[in-house]
Amino acid sequence: MRVLLLGGGGREHALALGLAADPAVDQLIAAPGNPGIAGVAELRSVDPADPAAVAALAVETGVDLVVIGPEAPLVAGVADAVRAKGIAAFGPSGEAARLEGSKAFAKDVMTAAGVPTARAYTCTDAESTGRALDEFGAPYVVKNDGLAAGKGVVVTDDRAAALRHAEECGRVVVEEYLAGPEVSLFVVTDGEAAVPLLPAQDFKRVGDGDTGPNTGGMGAYAPLPWAPPGLVDEVMRDVVHPTLAEMARRGAPFAGLLYVGLAITADGPRVIEFNARFGDPETQVVLALLETPLAGLLHAAATGTLAAHPPLRWRDGAAVTVVVAAEGYPAAPRTGGVISGAEGPGIIHAGTRRHDDGTLRSAGGRVVCATGTGPDLAAAREAAYELVRGVDLPGSHHRSDIASAAVEGRITIPG
Repeated sequence: MRVLLLGGGGREHALALGLAADPAVDQLIAAPGNPGIAGVAELRSVDPADPAAVAALAVETGVDLVVIGPEAPLVAGVADAVRAKGIAAFGPSGEAARLEGSKAFAKDVMTAAGVPTARAYTCTDAESTGRALDEFGAPYVVKNDGLAAGKGVVVTDDRAAALRHAEECGRVVVEEYLAGPEVSLFVVTDGEAAVPLLPAQDFKRVGDGDTGPNTGGMGAYAPLPWAPPGLVDEVMRDVVHPTLAEMARRGAPFAGLLYVGLAITADGPRVIEFNARFGDPETQVVLALLETPLAGLLHAAATGTLAAHPPLRWRDGAAVTVVVAAEGYPAAPRTGGVISGAEGPGIIHAGTRRHDDGTLRSAGGRVVCATGTGPDLAAAREAAYELVRGVDLPGSHHRSDIASAAVEGRITIPG
């Protein structure tokens, strides 16, 4: 099988490692890729969000499968353009990707499907936003209706800050706050059959103890030793299958990766958000534990044959990833810094580039992810931080508490 992988971040490096390890993959091409991905794939230059250009590259390279990593190409309709050429694509259509592209659309689907989620209002002016904030009270949750690269959500006790964010975004969804630990569940689906992966937890706030502004994610771990028994079955029954049925009813069947972001509240799991692709950095830990060949799984979803795919196999143990971020991230990351110690196993490249002089340099806010595995969560955490200690990027920062509460048994579910 020849595979084309779109994207160039940490999620795509993790996907590239999984795809390259599949014995069925004869050739892996990545566009545009990054220096880490270059170790396992041939890199090609393309704008991932240009449907015509991606489709042309897929035809030119003669690939059997296109795996679309980031959300912007999905919303732009890249999967549609690839399928129109008769090539299998892993990723939803542009219409189905609206589950991530519009928070208001996703809420409408959830309501129609009876999915348990937070009460919410879609607001376009200060007056309606103010009314919604007053009805729900603090903490205030304000979400940009459109794509915002994981940083469009503000959760704050400061009403003025909530109003400011709404004004900057224009169109927002204001929600009631859901109290409880968060869970990310990835579900591979061909539109009908659906296969859950291991639940994971990520860390959105930039600072230890969940302080500071939201980011694209500062670390993650899997599995979740504190998760309620039967959680995945409950979410599949009450969230995933009703959502897939509603999308099919609307004439926009969802095939690809449905990311279900959950809060485990006193009343049970509640959906915080849907995404239309693998999450970053949760992909780094989930795929580190997946023993089933990745390309075959994604190809089955892309060709409507997922129901016939064998049950997934998982490695024993746990995985933890810690993001090393550039100085100034998330507000104003400093790029161009020279990185050392980021070439070995376990280091996932998220925002790097190879300079003309051969040095590896930072090219984004989240620069590398150190991913460690071990027989248990404590061992995986130690392995991840050992990798972090080997990375040198002047001015960089990382959280020191990724997975610590889970290791120490400090996560509790309300009620």
